[in-house]
Amino acid sequence: MATKKTYYFLIATALIFLISFNTGCGIYKLRDVSIDPAIRSFHMQIIENRASYINPRLSPSLTEGVRRKIINQTKLSQTTSQEAHLDISGEIRGYDVTTSGVANQQSVINRLTVSVHIVVRNSLSNAAPQEIDVSRGFEFDARLSQQTAEAQLLDEMIRSLSDDIFNRLFSTW
Repeated sequence: MATKKTYYFLIATALIFLISFNTGCGIYKLRDVSIDPAIRSFHMQIIENRASYINPRLSPSLTEGVRRKIINQTKLSQTTSQEAHLDISGEIRGYDVTTSGVANQQSVINRLTVSVHIVVRNSLSNAAPQEIDVSRGFEFDARLSQQTAEAQLLDEMIRSLSDDIFNRLFSTW
């Protein structure tokens, strides 16, 4: 009897695997990138820093993070030509520190909020450029100086903002 149960279990597992593998449009999908097959190239311009406070490392690091994400997770090729199918530009518009936690009438947690505006022009389409706004907050200990907090948060900022920008550009969620 145990062999019969094992046999049915293996068949059911194989069927579930085959159905989920072949459909390609399952309910749960880790990557749901949707790019017109005619689009084959992109040009990534520097994401300029136009915030009132400028972290000199943020602009080049964020530009590189988004560029790397596109290269690693799509089949698009990068070009330096202005004739790329997708021309991606943007600017950091906000870089603000606020108090987000108070204890004993003192600030204990601060939040650094970074806001980015992205513009995507599709040279294969007559449609208006796609404009995307992304904003993300990063909390840090209020005892830290802003420069120390920025240094500690930079990798997380780049990873999170790059993911958010990529998902807004290419995800069909």
